Amino acid sequence: MADVPAVEVNDLVKRFGDFVAVDHVSFSVRRGEIFGFLGPNGAGKSTTIRMLCALLLPTSGRAMVGGLDLAVSAEAVRKNIGYMSQRFSLYDDLTVAENIDFFSGIYQVPAGRRAERKEYVLAMSDLRDRRDTMTRLLPGGLKQRLALGCAILHQPPILFLDEPTSGVDPIARRTFWSLIYQLSDEGHTVFVSTHYMDEAEYCHRLALMYRGRIIALGSPQELKDHLRSHNLMNLVSSDLLESMKILERTTGVLDVAVFGGGLHVTVQEPAATGERIRGALRDRNISIRNLELIQPSMEDIFVAMIEEEEKKAS
Repeated sequence: MADVPAVEVNDLVKRFGDFVAVDHVSFSVRRGEIFGFLGPNGAGKSTTIRMLCALLLPTSGRAMVGGLDLAVSAEAVRKNIGYMSQRFSLYDDLTVAENIDFFSGIYQVPAGRRAERKEYVLAMSDLRDRRDTMTRLLPGGLKQRLALGCAILHQPPILFLDEPTSGVDPIARRTFWSLIYQLSDEGHTVFVSTHYMDEAEYCHRLALMYRGRIIALGSPQELKDHLRSHNLMNLVSSDLLESMKILERTTGVLDVAVFGGGLHVTVQEPAATGERIRGALRDRNISIRNLELIQPSMEDIFVAMIEEEEKKAS
């Protein structure tokens, strides 16, 4: 079974009337892997996850989860996975301990192991001293950790996390990812969707999804290598908007995009084009505070790939 993928998807499609939410998607996830699903809201990430969790019937295609065919073993799949939705899946009118007890029953944790698993979740989520607190009174980060703990009470080999860090602060996000790494080290396969580009760096492999289709698949470094032929420069100047207009007309500049407090400029030849940029801005009395060659971020990669898709469609 070690060679059998944790998740294997072939030509999966989901239509809602005339709208195609998931468009012939195929991929596989290795056991013990942190697999990221990256893309903007509405890309089809949540719909795909709901189908893989046997919560939504596909229109066509085939999916295997934990070696089980969703079409014939949906109930068995649901018993052998953990699922955390965007809204944490907790009951606000129950205490922390009562939520854990409730999900222990839902996931059919053996009676003899419930106390042990309860203490594990309380320790993992740092809620030992708040076991009697009403869940609605917890900060977002603690509620998030409790939801993760409840999703793994039955120690599922495969865990689906649908945008689990949405709406929580950066420190809580970092802590949550530490828990994900811990679960992966323990042998769990973690399938996580996100629209935060920086979180893609934390995944072993990821799929970029756009308009219901996977437009790229690989490790973060493999996806960065896709842009190796595109030289990327960071420009900070005294007049951002005017600089952008000038660069769009500068020979050797392939693309210009606002990024933070500067511009990310894709060029053909860094040395020659860099000199043209300096000259063009100097002629317009715009001072350059920084112009340097940089490594592309995941956001740069995603934007570039979306632009490629748009050009193909036009």
